[in-house]
Order: sequence, then C-alpha cells, then structure tokens
Amino acid sequence: MLVEIKITTKDIVLDAELFDTATAKSIADALPIEAKPNEWGDEFYFEIPVRMPLDETATTKVSIGDIGYWPPGNALAIFFGPTPMSKGPEPVPASEVNIVGRITGDATILRKAKGASAIRLERY
Repeated sequence: MLVEIKITTKDIVLDAELFDTATAKSIADALPIEAKPNEWGDEFYFEIPVRMPLDETATTKVSIGDIGYWPPGNALAIFFGPTPMSKGPEPVPASEVNIVGRITGDATILRKAKGASAIRLERY
C-alpha cells in the first residue's frame, strides 16, 4: 500500500509517495522526519532514524523524482537532477540505494531549495 507524504523545504511543498516495501514501511513508521539536508549535486540526502540493508529494489539507476534509502549513511536521498557521478541529465547515486518512493510532482523545483536549513517529510 502506498503511503502519501508531503515534503516541505523553504517555501516549497511537494507531494510524494512511499512504496510498499519493507524499507519504505520503516521510513513511513518513522515519520515525521525533519533534518538538515546535505547536497550532492542535485540530490538532497540526510540521516534518518532507520537502519535497513540493501533490498530487492537496490540499484544505481535512479530517475529525477526518485526517493532512495542509502544504507551506508542511514540516509534518505531525494534526486532532482544530475549528481557529481552523472554523465548526463539523470542522477547517479554514490552507491546502491533502495528505491523507497517517488515525488509525484516536478522534483526539479527542489533546485530552488538549495541551501535550505531544514527539510521535513510527513504523512498526509
């Protein structure tokens, strides 16, 4: 079952959904989450209170709007454009991430939120 969430940073509010996987359910159970986002190209990532291994969704092939969980950093990653490892317009994570969700609107608007002091994820 998808869990609908909202992501807020600066004056931007985006709709997103968490998928029906064990990792995504653990993240949904930890909501609301608020953190200071780190930036890596057009990716925000931040540590969350979830500890999960790589799962059947683990990949380095992500798209703009994907939300991934990165086990080495216990971090959530939100992809909204190219990262330092990209060779084109698509983001490339530093290493495999579990795909846990997706932004349902235009994720590239997050470029306007760079330098944000906080990002918040909560259930609708």
